[in-house]
Amino acid sequence: MSETGAWVIATGNAGKRREIEAILAHCDVDVRAIGPDEKVDFPDEGTDYRENAIEKARAVAAQLGVTGVGDDSGIEVDALDGAPGPLSARYGGEGLDDRGRVDKLLAALEGVEGEARAAKFVCHAALVTPEGDIVTAYGECRGVILEAPRGQGGFGYDPVFQPEGFALSMAEVDTATKHQISHRGRAFRELEERVRAELGSA
Repeated sequence: MSETGAWVIATGNAGKRREIEAILAHCDVDVRAIGPDEKVDFPDEGTDYRENAIEKARAVAAQLGVTGVGDDSGIEVDALDGAPGPLSARYGGEGLDDRGRVDKLLAALEGVEGEARAAKFVCHAALVTPEGDIVTAYGECRGVILEAPRGQGGFGYDPVFQPEGFALSMAEVDTATKHQISHRGRAFRELEERVRAELGSA
């Protein structure tokens, strides 16, 4: 497939990029990261997942002249009225790393037990072509927040999220299983189907 047919992943997050590449690996399309000699200026993120995903993908499409694919995702905790939500990657401020954000989340849930720790990962995925076509999709994964991190896999909040039907954290399940059940896996598989239906490609 020509370069103009490539899907370029609109993220600087290495963990997210690896997941999207793996989820879309079976597609008959060149899915790749932003190249080392390419520069994309992304807009500031707002509080709407879908719009954030579209704007990321649109930035790649407009600035590199290729099809951009992006997502915006977060974790929503019932006991925190859906927080941190779209602010998940910025929870606690820019100075925190993944472990710092996990620690802040656990501190916010201190004393909360059982079903009150219910939560879900959500993901909005978007594809934007250089011609301005937009396709979006949604995926979610429900579960509970553990009382302490478990596992070395994944990234972000994976070590403290236990998916429904599993005794393991998202950081403990094998990679193939994670891609099958995760919010991101579900969103990007749905995106692929919609691109085929609406644009006749993928």
